[in-house]
Amino acid sequence: MKKKIMSLVLAAAMVMGLAGCGGSGDNAAESTGADGKKTLTVAMECGYAPYNWTQSDDSNGAVPIKDSNDYAYGYDVMMAKKIADTLGYDLEIVKLDWDSLVPAVQSGSVDCVIAGQSITSERLQMVDFTEPYYYASIITLVKNDGAYANAQGVADLAGATCTSQLGTIWYDVCLPQIPDADIQPAQESAPSMLVALDSGRTDVVVTDMPTGMAALVAYPDFKLLDFAGTDDDFQVSEEEINIGISVQKGNTELLDAINSVLETMTTEDYDTMMQEAISVQPLSE
Repeated sequence: MKKKIMSLVLAAAMVMGLAGCGGSGDNAAESTGADGKKTLTVAMECGYAPYNWTQSDDSNGAVPIKDSNDYAYGYDVMMAKKIADTLGYDLEIVKLDWDSLVPAVQSGSVDCVIAGQSITSERLQMVDFTEPYYYASIITLVKNDGAYANAQGVADLAGATCTSQLGTIWYDVCLPQIPDADIQPAQESAPSMLVALDSGRTDVVVTDMPTGMAALVAYPDFKLLDFAGTDDDFQVSEEEINIGISVQKGNTELLDAINSVLETMTTEDYDTMMQEAISVQPLSE
């Protein structure tokens, strides 16, 4: 599904017309750096590989994390850099917990969130979203030698102890579809849910394809089960697997500017960037 290529002249025009990236009220992007550029302030967890992670240096083009000695990198940082460079902004990465991301956008303390967020109707009541910047299919992770290693569909996971990350469609929508599932408390982060599987505290973790592919690098004894194309896959809506960038409600100037950059990219571009992120994530080396 290729997107129509749009001229970057539109993006440049939008930049010239913006008084600041933020919406109404106090805006994160009202400040101007020493170089005269405005700053695009982007929030993410910095702990959700391959979308984003924390590392100790600037290798591969990592960006400093605000108020930290560490750096952030991953697919989301790569995308943030492309957007900021195209629109002529400096970039600032802010590290926040998952549950703090939407409130930060709502309050205007950050300009946007680029953090692997699904464009759900619930979130759309609180923030506005760009067009998708990734399309993430749902997969299941199990242990190679576990009882569910040969599962061919959701029904074959019946009775499994399972978990996933707090506040995600994986936990809220997918896990309840497993017959007689023993659903454990949601995990605070993606790394936590992977540790739960690795330690044997759970039999099954449901997540998206990029997270699953990255997990296989870090945990070679995991097995990825992909039920896509079968009659027994997880039932999710398109909105639940489309990943977007959230901005403050009503901030159409920033929304349109970011969309003008995304319009120049294709799903093939997204996949290439994601593969690069997976290849350089810390545990892949």
